[in-house]
Amino acid sequence: MPPEKFSPLISAIFSRRMLVALVMGFACGLPLLLTITVLQAWMKEAGVDLTVIGLMALVGLPYTLKFLWAPFLDRFTLPFLGRRRGWLLIAQVALIFAIGGLGLTDPANNPWMVAVAAFLVTFFSASQDIVADAYRREDLPDEELGLGSSLYVNGYRVGMLLASGGGLIMADHISFGAVYLIMAACLLPGVLTTLLTPEPPTPLGKPTTLREAVIDPLVEYFTRAGALWVLAFILFYKIGDTMASAMTIPFYLDIGFSKTEIGTVVKLFGFWATIGGSLAGGVAMIRLGIKKSLWIFGILQALSTAGFVLLARVGYSVPLLSGVIGFENLTSGMGTTAYVAFMAGITNKKFTATQYAQLSSLMGIPRVLASAPTGFLAKNMGWDYFFIACTLIAIPGLLLLLKKTQDFQ
Repeated sequence: MPPEKFSPLISAIFSRRMLVALVMGFACGLPLLLTITVLQAWMKEAGVDLTVIGLMALVGLPYTLKFLWAPFLDRFTLPFLGRRRGWLLIAQVALIFAIGGLGLTDPANNPWMVAVAAFLVTFFSASQDIVADAYRREDLPDEELGLGSSLYVNGYRVGMLLASGGGLIMADHISFGAVYLIMAACLLPGVLTTLLTPEPPTPLGKPTTLREAVIDPLVEYFTRAGALWVLAFILFYKIGDTMASAMTIPFYLDIGFSKTEIGTVVKLFGFWATIGGSLAGGVAMIRLGIKKSLWIFGILQALSTAGFVLLARVGYSVPLLSGVIGFENLTSGMGTTAYVAFMAGITNKKFTATQYAQLSSLMGIPRVLASAPTGFLAKNMGWDYFFIACTLIAIPGLLLLLKKTQDFQ
């Protein structure tokens, strides 16, 4: 890269905007597994019935339904800190108290109080997600959306790792209640960032009525050229990767890998490969742009899924597993970064919170619906043909990039 090109890139990477994206990603990622992995471990240890533990999954509904109250956050501005930072501060402070409150509950004697506290955690966490996504879109110029999205995604993953891995390790030495109080304190850097970072500009204005906040984002989006094609692209771009991922753990066990090997190679090595892929994807998008990156990263994602076909044919091989996992996580990190940046880029800044919440909720549909039949398919097709199918099903998402709509430009 020529020296004159190198300096602006370094300046972009180490800018205030990128640091804010990283910290906000961490603050949004940390609460997620506190109501899933860590809470399940706590309730199991406390002797709570498995049926009740399973029903606790319902407290995660706010993450799926956050588009319902996103228009309210677009419409109203609090009398302090501005349109985005005011709501962000309220969500973060409420989230800290909700996590701390969850840590003070008693799963053994009052599991339903645990459910109420966990629901408050997910509600305020989803609210933080809404405003943080809107802030990132409005704070970053279009050419920095890729890099900013990669740092946000990596911060999110580090937050999840601290909550799940760190939380479970700490719970072997201190009480779960103390773990939750420590995790609540870990959100203070997010609060400090909210207080210190400037409010992003809103050149397109904001909705002046609730009707504008609820209806106009939909009208504005669906009157664009190619709107339905873009929605189809969002649904199909990562569907092959998603389907393959849903069955990887049973696949590894079936061909002879131990749980220790899976934990070491897949989880630890794979985590850092994903981080590297996200960073590499973010830097590459500064030069390539979002559309070209979606093409390149999408093809690499499909090729990485094909790597599982090779592993299915060869069978047990730790070096091959490491290579397949490294390449799959690297390309998945790149693809996710481009995917998130694309969704941010097509939102209208007048309705950022609402449109991004709607699109991100839509993004979660393939994770549920496409993953559901994967066990049946793998059982009846065999592992190699199952992964071949997952590779081929990525093609429609790539072909949708051929549509010359204004949103892909």
